[in-house]
Amino acid sequence: QVQLVKSGGGLVQPGGSLRLSCAASGITFSNYDMRWFRQAPGKERELVAAITSVGGSTTYADSVKGRFTISRDNAKNTVYLQMNSLKPEDRAVYYCNAFRLRFGATIDFWGQGTQVTVSS
Repeated sequence: QVQLVKSGGGLVQPGGSLRLSCAASGITFSNYDMRWFRQAPGKERELVAAITSVGGSTTYADSVKGRFTISRDNAKNTVYLQMNSLKPEDRAVYYCNAFRLRFGATIDFWGQGTQVTVSS
């Protein structure tokens, strides 16, 4: 059974920092690209950051570039999202996602969301 178990999140003041972690089990973690999405109230889910399985290349949404950092530790089967200089508009439910293409088919798994609230 595949599980993506998150930790982190919560309430932080504007300008503060949080780190989200997502620990995977039931998959060969190193074979999967890992992604963080978020969904704010009344908005569609958006891709925040991604890191590839090979080489660890990263991509970010323009709205978080320079503030968020995605990283992975394959030995711990864990992906992280370090969020600095948080803004009220970063408030959302954050989801981690494990993704790969295999024989032309998409395989992905989702963790349960974790709430991030940025407010004074």
